[in-house]
Amino acid sequence: MTEPFVIRGGTVVDGSGAPGRIADVVVENGRIRAIGDDLTTGGAAVVDAARRVVAPGFIDIKTHSDWTLPLMPLSESKVRQGVTTEVIGHCGYSCAPALPGKAEALKQYLSPSAPWLDFVETSFADYVRTYPATSVNRVMLVGHNTLRLMTMGMDDRPPEPHELAEMTMLLEEALAAGALGMSSGLFTAPGSYAEGEELVALGRVLKRRGARYFTHLRDESDSVFDSVEEAIEFAERTGVHVQIVHIKLSGMDNWGGAERLLERLEDARRQGAEIDCDQYPYEAASNPLRNLFPSWLQEGGIDAMLDRLGGADVRARVRAEVAADGLNNFGRIPSWDAVRISISPDRPQYAGRTVEDIAAEQGIDPFEAALDYLVADRGQTRVLVSSISEDDIRTLIASPSVMVGSDGNAVAPYGTTGQGKPHPRFYGTFARILGRYVRELGLIPIETAIHKMTGASARALGISGRGLLREGFAADVTVFDPETVAETATYREPHSYAEGVDRVWVNGVPVFEDGEHTGATPGTVLI
Repeated sequence: MTEPFVIRGGTVVDGSGAPGRIADVVVENGRIRAIGDDLTTGGAAVVDAARRVVAPGFIDIKTHSDWTLPLMPLSESKVRQGVTTEVIGHCGYSCAPALPGKAEALKQYLSPSAPWLDFVETSFADYVRTYPATSVNRVMLVGHNTLRLMTMGMDDRPPEPHELAEMTMLLEEALAAGALGMSSGLFTAPGSYAEGEELVALGRVLKRRGARYFTHLRDESDSVFDSVEEAIEFAERTGVHVQIVHIKLSGMDNWGGAERLLERLEDARRQGAEIDCDQYPYEAASNPLRNLFPSWLQEGGIDAMLDRLGGADVRARVRAEVAADGLNNFGRIPSWDAVRISISPDRPQYAGRTVEDIAAEQGIDPFEAALDYLVADRGQTRVLVSSISEDDIRTLIASPSVMVGSDGNAVAPYGTTGQGKPHPRFYGTFARILGRYVRELGLIPIETAIHKMTGASARALGISGRGLLREGFAADVTVFDPETVAETATYREPHSYAEGVDRVWVNGVPVFEDGEHTGATPGTVLI
């Protein structure tokens, strides 16, 4: 039980999309007890929120913090911008299950994203049970790529009936253990090897269990509209709610299509499909370097890929395919100066530098430099790729139907996760929306922005009692200054906390106040 307190005199923006109003918020035993004018609470502590916005804690609907929370359970980069809930296990990547004898394969597979994590054999139930206490609430997903890796390795083929049965069993076990749904990463191996019937078969399990589906589209560049149709067809055939994560139009040839994309999704909803989407407000995406190249290169695993890259004929084939089709999932970019090294475990001295820059230093062709780098770091390197149009970003932000997700990890400037040059979205996504797009550009009103970060996300997730400031709801609350809230992280200096957030409570427990993290870890698993 927690002591009651009242948040006094702030502008309450409740997450529903309604305009804010001056009111008091009373919190007791982890829940909102009352919202109203001049509320009295006896001897309860008072938090002065005058000239501040009081909002539901932000829900980061799209993250990969499962790669960092075991090391950084305070979730500082997220909490300091008002986030109280993170959805983890996205893009088909989950850290469990890891079947007997296959933990090392999962570690190698996730090495560009979580090189610092130890992987042990575990069921999804044990993974959930032994997860460390965290400052934020967690919504956990099981990844289709992980299920396929555990069942079929990196084989490019349809599953045999017994393999599909094993994936189904593992999915059932994860859902029973607390996974809210299944994620897919159809853009990269082995998820890219899966055809529609395999996914629909697993979707029927999701439907039976009342679970949800979160998909990184098969392609976000030249075939993005075909990939959206695949997601819509999945929703129509299974009846499962689909979340298209970090929706975008990548590659110069596809810029300007955001309005058409939104219209197609709205038409699908009118026809009865349950489908939503989210975005991050940046021109650069992030991915393992190896995923920029044709997915056949990864068939059979990392060692097989490295062997292939030793052959001039394979390199010539990769070059020809990239010249014809652009980068896998990213499309055509202006030059290799648009690809920047982010995290490179064995070559940390190159973090922050572009492939073009590295190639010039070495006096070689940038394409060869990229493949050489892939070999030298054994496929572990993660990069940032500037491939998205700011105009499309603004069109998506302006839509109340598009939620906000960072696609980022919970990190801090210190410790293991303080290395390299991660994407600034890890530190600034929500503050950037409120500072740049609400206050500076006036693109959307603040109540719409907060709805996209809170109530809309809770609805899409099917989570009750969260995402709104309502009597009886969980007291996940953030207080911020609308005049100063802003990101400070940049591509060159990403390890910098957001500014303007004053206080954050998770389940009624203060996790951030007076400019400091309290050290509290009151987060829980939400199902």
